[in-house]
Amino acid sequence: MTNFLSLTDAVSQNLNHGDTVSFEGFTHLIPHAAAHEAIRQQFTNLTLVRMTPDIVYDQMIGMGMAKKVIFSYAGNPGVGLLRRFRDAVENAWPAPLSIEEHSHAAMANAYEAGASGLPFAVFRGYRGAGLKDVNANIKSIRCPFTGEELAAVPALNPDVTFIHAQKANRKGDVLIEGIIGVQKEAALAAKRAVVTVEEIVEDFDDIHPNACILPNWTISAVSVVPGGAHPSYAHGYYERDNASYIQWDEIASDREHFLSWMTEFVLDAMPEDLNDRVAKFRRIV
Repeated sequence: MTNFLSLTDAVSQNLNHGDTVSFEGFTHLIPHAAAHEAIRQQFTNLTLVRMTPDIVYDQMIGMGMAKKVIFSYAGNPGVGLLRRFRDAVENAWPAPLSIEEHSHAAMANAYEAGASGLPFAVFRGYRGAGLKDVNANIKSIRCPFTGEELAAVPALNPDVTFIHAQKANRKGDVLIEGIIGVQKEAALAAKRAVVTVEEIVEDFDDIHPNACILPNWTISAVSVVPGGAHPSYAHGYYERDNASYIQWDEIASDREHFLSWMTEFVLDAMPEDLNDRVAKFRRIV
């Protein structure tokens, strides 16, 4: 049965040092507030998994929380590279970081395999690509029926997955609307799934046919965090804060500047609502 917990308790009761953890979101519904709480609780030695690591993984890596990243794209969308990610890979600052890079198709299929209880994923991919030459977890397998050579990668089964969604009802079912990405598969593949939501409702009304509902028995904990996806967006609640993504490039460009910002606006801060969250991110008083 789903537990309704504060964000602090939801993170502390479900994340452990050394875990393999996914904070999933594809441009939309990225669980920034949950990741910031993990940063405040100073978890270490994590293997971070995500199709598209962007600025929140840049923050976690820069705070020395990660030993490895399993991913299929890393960047500040629409802006450029992730400066803390790159510093960790190239200079081992603040700690050495190993990487396991895949294609989007591989990551999506690996989550699907994990959610299905399979040991690995099989798909058409990596033909003529160089990633298989630097990633030992990309293998080839021959179809026993047609003889076709296919790609294979290990299933992804995080210890815990964090996602953000629009609503949960009183029973603990979770409603996701708009672009879903692989949040459903990442939640179902994990041993534990924690969802931050914009609000709790009695029940779901006027559900869009493109919506996704995760039943309460798939969810370990729900925490109400309005604005919890900012600076990404939540369909029907708020838009993507493009200015914050642009500003992050300047914040992350210098180690001391980065640490100062993280101390003031993440470690020592607990924004209470979306307006406060936006103000803190943009350093606006």
